[in-house]
Amino acid sequence: MAPNDSVETNGGTRGAAAGRRKAARYIVPVAVAGVAAATIGLVPALASTGDPDLPEITAQQLIEKIAASDTQQLSGTVKISADLGIPSLGGLAGSFAPGGSQGDTGSAKGDSTADPQTKMTELASGTHTLRVAADGPDKQRVSILENAAEYSLIHNGDQVWAYDSRTNQAYHATEDRSGKEAGHSTPAPEGVPTTPKALAEQVLKAAGPTTSVTVDGTAQVAGRDAYKLLIKPKQSGSTIGSVTVAVDAKNGVPLKFTLLPSSGGKAAVDASFTKVDFAKPAASSFTFTPPKGAEVTEADDAKAQPKTDGAGGLGMFPGAEGLGAGDQGAKDTKVIGEGWNAIAEIRTPGGTGLPTKASDDVPAEAQQFLDSLGDKVSGKFGSGTVFKTRLVNALMTDDGKVYVGAVTPDALVKAADNAA
Repeated sequence: MAPNDSVETNGGTRGAAAGRRKAARYIVPVAVAGVAAATIGLVPALASTGDPDLPEITAQQLIEKIAASDTQQLSGTVKISADLGIPSLGGLAGSFAPGGSQGDTGSAKGDSTADPQTKMTELASGTHTLRVAADGPDKQRVSILENAAEYSLIHNGDQVWAYDSRTNQAYHATEDRSGKEAGHSTPAPEGVPTTPKALAEQVLKAAGPTTSVTVDGTAQVAGRDAYKLLIKPKQSGSTIGSVTVAVDAKNGVPLKFTLLPSSGGKAAVDASFTKVDFAKPAASSFTFTPPKGAEVTEADDAKAQPKTDGAGGLGMFPGAEGLGAGDQGAKDTKVIGEGWNAIAEIRTPGGTGLPTKASDDVPAEAQQFLDSLGDKVSGKFGSGTVFKTRLVNALMTDDGKVYVGAVTPDALVKAADNAA
């Protein structure tokens, strides 16, 4: 059993007017779900089945072991469970989000059920089984196994394919190898698992001066011995209680990720490898040809939609500044506070808040969904609505500002009052 050994690491903290008003009305719940999906994508994981006796290791040595890992090839099965306290979207995210369409057939021009920008947000709730494979930075595959159906996202060089067997629809994009999109194409959403090393780096970015990092014993994950790295905020007021990462004792690959909310109860996110193999995957794992009769949507034919993959929303978390700030320009977004208590202040398009009652402009289903999420609050800033989950909370003021972070609702109200 490895002893508890603490260490601090250095890291960073962090159309028409009517059309804009409509966009503002739905941006918060969709963005919250997106943040959750991206969080799930950070690290795959496994269930503990034992407590192996391993050589002692310090937290600093374990962090260095993760950073030094050069393992870029693997395949396996991952089980992901998420309980973020988000009411079932019931298709609302896809139906009423800007650019969305009613129903899930993808029949509207430019819409596709295979579009990864919206499909991957399904990981924000419930339990899902994934098959994953990676062979370096240019080849990855993630398949979501569903009842009598499968959704696959394949990245091979500059080609990105996604396929939904339930609807026989495919989505295709071509990446510009300079890092820019070619022909307005859209590559795989950020936050989707790539290589084990990339996933480990995402975890390390969360460790900064406001973070406690310790070794918390050992575990066995998918038949492999592992050390457990425990990451906890030092500050009070965060909705995140702790993150535990099981690290392969031999090759330093993160195998298990469990996020517990500060409010207690079951894990908000628990992702686990049930099988893992570090041999080179077959080349056929990263090739795809649309089946006969499949409806193929090219990325440059798809409707332009705000990104909801959630990676930008993670900019508020410690060390995640490299993930970007979504579609909001710097003049519209600023960060209040630091570390795990950092809060992003965003001015919504058009400077409008949420509607207070259903109208011809607001579908009854959408209004019901918003009401189920929000609690009315007031303060020096005026009044607004707080949207709560177990992990990410957001305050949308009636004058069109959004305060969002992995903090308590009281912290959001205080931030809004101080900014008033």
